[in-house]
Amino acid sequence: MRAPGRTPTVTETRPTQPTEAADTAQPVLAVSDLTVSFPSEAGEVQAVRGVSYAVRPGEVLGIVGESGSGKSVSSMAVLGLLPESAEVTGSVKLAGRELLGLGDAAMSKIRGKDIGMVFQDPLSALTPVYTVGNQIIEALQVHQSLDKAAARKRAVELLDVVGIPDPKRRVDAFPHEFSGGMRQRAMIAMAIANDPKVIIADEPTTALDVTIQAQVLEVLKTAQEVTGAAIVMITHDLGVIAGFADRVQVMYAGRPVEAGPVDEVYYRPRMPYTIGLLGSIPRLDEARAEGTARRALTPIDGNPPKMVDPAPGCPFAPRCPIAVDQCHTDEPELTVAEGAEPPQALDSVRAGETPLTACHRAHEIGAGLDRDAVYPVPVLPEAGAIERLPRAERATVLELDGLVKHFPLTKGAIVKRTVGTVRAVDGISFDIREGETLGLVGESGCGKTTTLLEILDLPSGQAGTVTVFGKDIRGLNRADRKGLRRDMQIVFQDPMAALDARMPIGDILAEPLKTHGWDKARIAARIPELLDMVGLEPEHADRYPQEFSGGQRQRISIARALALEPKLVILDEPVSALDVSIQAGILNLLDELKTRLGLSYLFVAHDLSVVRHIADRIAVMYLGRIVELGAADDVFAAPSHPYTQALLSAVPLPDPRKERERSRILLSGDLPSPADVPSGCRFAGRCPKYSELGDSDQARCREEDPAAAVLGPDHTAACHFAAAVDVVESAVAH
Repeated sequence: MRAPGRTPTVTETRPTQPTEAADTAQPVLAVSDLTVSFPSEAGEVQAVRGVSYAVRPGEVLGIVGESGSGKSVSSMAVLGLLPESAEVTGSVKLAGRELLGLGDAAMSKIRGKDIGMVFQDPLSALTPVYTVGNQIIEALQVHQSLDKAAARKRAVELLDVVGIPDPKRRVDAFPHEFSGGMRQRAMIAMAIANDPKVIIADEPTTALDVTIQAQVLEVLKTAQEVTGAAIVMITHDLGVIAGFADRVQVMYAGRPVEAGPVDEVYYRPRMPYTIGLLGSIPRLDEARAEGTARRALTPIDGNPPKMVDPAPGCPFAPRCPIAVDQCHTDEPELTVAEGAEPPQALDSVRAGETPLTACHRAHEIGAGLDRDAVYPVPVLPEAGAIERLPRAERATVLELDGLVKHFPLTKGAIVKRTVGTVRAVDGISFDIREGETLGLVGESGCGKTTTLLEILDLPSGQAGTVTVFGKDIRGLNRADRKGLRRDMQIVFQDPMAALDARMPIGDILAEPLKTHGWDKARIAARIPELLDMVGLEPEHADRYPQEFSGGQRQRISIARALALEPKLVILDEPVSALDVSIQAGILNLLDELKTRLGLSYLFVAHDLSVVRHIADRIAVMYLGRIVELGAADDVFAAPSHPYTQALLSAVPLPDPRKERERSRILLSGDLPSPADVPSGCRFAGRCPKYSELGDSDQARCREEDPAAAVLGPDHTAACHFAAAVDVVESAVAH
């Protein structure tokens, strides 16, 4: 190895800036005019069209874009992992050696040695029947002359470098025994095992919680230091790219539409698509000024084109708000952006030093055309009468008091015996008032979904109470429960799984209406109303779910939830599966419907930027308990529980300068099992503040479960040593 490895510390600041060596070195990976097409029944699919980029040792290139833009296909082409039916042309050179045209045997000697790959889903990338150590050992022995003992020793070293706790024991664990974050670290260990020249990371943090995402990004930085490799980071998260990449390439419809240094692309975008992507992201660092209305996000209307027989002109023209006639006839070339420094040589263009844009109107945007003129910000309706009332004067629509949900942990196939208890929800309390949105946040496994299911199931036998619209659900008869369910609806995370693929949309929307006794005439009049309410056309009622895009399917799910005119809507990760451009439209729709219909929301999400945008209050959940609760502006501006502080510090900002200056609070380890909840403060084992306390205070944390301490009029935190820390450095939105 070129440099000694080290395990990431708990709290660390590490700016990301191009090194001088990276600026002067020759490209280690150079891709030129790469095209990829696939045959299909509808015709030839032009998945990648003329992609060119270069990365040098120690440099990070970020490739961003919506789903279907060609990001992953281009990386698979570089690695030679596309099916035989794919037609690939152009040039891919690794340290001057052409890779296109090499056979599988020759590419197998390069993959894993000169080019390491970190896949999006480590569970499917790792073989479940082999231990993690054996898979790393195999990667080492394929490319190096190492005996089993030396390879095992090296595998332990690699697991230690990427921050796997107790690597000597964990090397013999199977993939299913690792958490999601640990599996991704193991993938990174395999990727750097043979000291590669290039690491390609394809959406390496997409399915991870923000705390684990921060750990994985820190591990990637460590891997880069250890190997000196160039990194190609493929992602849809512009916040991750802002703090991690040196240069950015934005892709749309299979080709680059903007490229350049990260600061240039983020602060001076000249392509409307890039402007739209940046405007559609909810910002954690933007708070509303007191007394002002919520600012809408900027959605990109429409959907990416299908790349079978594409129409002439710019592929983005049908979605572009400033398209002119030329945009519909001539596809713009990727050229040096107007006002940018002229390139000193062609290599500087290929290496991404010079800003490039594919837009006929780039010169107007570069000359000062206002972003709001390119993408006018939608206007949300003014706050309704209910929303203008003080919280104390509004009626309570949902109240939980000491809710508990435990599951028995059993063992045995025939004769089952209880061997433990899973404490999924362990005594939580909160309430939601009319016209209010409560955001429930926390890592996967903290009990958020179980809480939702308990509310929706309206149970009567668990500990604690659930009060819905002023009615204690204990002792309610069947008719009363049916009436409550009419007033309380849910929107699920995956609309495709939630909508019956065998039924047209009209029948799906009619189903709850029939259940509650609506007549045919009333149903027939209601369905067009619902479709219009969520921005769809009445004629869409005859189509099936698979004929709609992901964003449209989620709109249909929202329409179904609103069919019976509920008062409370529970939203379970409603935008997590959507591209940011589509997500913005859904969030705007939810904001508008809340005001127009006087709705209350319980909004569950792991994306705190989304919660910051939409929630009035926030409840932070950890291992079955609420650890911090209060008004959203108070919690985000002055987080007082160490867990809340770690969550907020881990959320990336789509602002390169701020990201370089921020400190990260990196939590050690993963969320403990709810079947083995620690005594005392359940967060103490991961708490960064705990290590700074004296012996007596540490003993208190280990032995005494903290109660919720009142920090303000509407702000509590369950921590013995709660203290506000601004980890976001908020800026008021203008």
